[in-house]
Amino acid sequence: MNPVAVTGLGLVAPHGQDHAAVFEALLRGRSALEPVFPELPKAAVAARVAFDESRWFTKLQLAGVDRVSQLAVAAADLAMQDAGALGELDPERIGVYAGCGMGGAAALEAAYRGGGRVPPLTIPAFMPNAPASQVAMRQGVQGPVLTYSVACASSSVAIAEAAKAVQRGDVDLAIAGGSEALIVPGVVLAWQAMQTLASVKPGEESTAIRPFASDRSGFALGEGAAFLVLESAERARRRGARSYAELAGWGLSCDATHLTKPDAPGQARALRQALRQAGLQPRDVGYCNAHGTATRIGDVVEHDALAQVWGADLDRLRVSSTKALHGHLLGAAGALEAVVTVLALHLRALPPNMHCAAADPACGLNLVAPGDTEAPGLQAAISNSFAFGGTNSVLLFRRPRG
Repeated sequence: MNPVAVTGLGLVAPHGQDHAAVFEALLRGRSALEPVFPELPKAAVAARVAFDESRWFTKLQLAGVDRVSQLAVAAADLAMQDAGALGELDPERIGVYAGCGMGGAAALEAAYRGGGRVPPLTIPAFMPNAPASQVAMRQGVQGPVLTYSVACASSSVAIAEAAKAVQRGDVDLAIAGGSEALIVPGVVLAWQAMQTLASVKPGEESTAIRPFASDRSGFALGEGAAFLVLESAERARRRGARSYAELAGWGLSCDATHLTKPDAPGQARALRQALRQAGLQPRDVGYCNAHGTATRIGDVVEHDALAQVWGADLDRLRVSSTKALHGHLLGAAGALEAVVTVLALHLRALPPNMHCAAADPACGLNLVAPGDTEAPGLQAAISNSFAFGGTNSVLLFRRPRG
């Protein structure tokens, strides 16, 4: 089948809106985490986005457009700009495939806590498919406009489904990614109640998230949006487009065991599917951008899944979780981390696994150390996204051929 090329990247992330600068910040190990909501009973940190909505919207356009949709419109627009001159495109042959875990949290928070009249556009502002619809309207997309709400795997699943559509010939071009903006008091309180957020010590806010470390205690929320432009490699060649990478394989599976507890055999099934579709062996893949949420159970299970699939080659796989620096974007995590993985391949450099002074022996992985980020021989890389509900999504990228 014709390979799928990644020809455009766009993001609005805690480290900025220029994907090259964002990747450089990750290579340097710069954390975007900061304290939020000091009025809450328990300390919390999060990674927010500095976003000027006036660059993308007029005041009139902003009516009923939640922050989650604002970020999506901006990131998708940046991806389309990055893809360059697209030539003649039938709007019915373009699709939007977007992931969003929880929708417009700011709109809901305002409605519940406002104490007065509920804004009349609350429903269209918070519905999970609003980001995809707003992107479609901004880009004039008249083909399939689909939203995938699969918790932390949402945007990874969306990218995989977009690649399938490109390969089948359903669309000529796909705008694929996701958006999430959940940093409001009510959502933070809900996650704290689940005891999944990291404990925060004064003066250590920026290093609170420690994937695979022996002293890890959980994750922190992040917000943002990221989109990729996907098209067939043949079409990309015809129009002389730059191809950052090929999306060569993807794997989707369900644990079917527990709503919130991950399962190594289920994750391993998705990893094997991605490898099989790409026609690669584990030893061919040099980097894994791990799901790595820094929870006590999750990191060990991810290690176990990788060990099941990579076996004796596990030490050859370099691993890092960039959530230590940008937080967990939930529904948008897979898209942001896919962009990071594509850039790692394109630039042959790996973001380090930060804040891990002592690795947990149960997470015996070849973690990318700060200052040891070069990967001159890197040919293929994976991005893992494992979700509440048991859905596992793995994206496998390789350097362009030919």
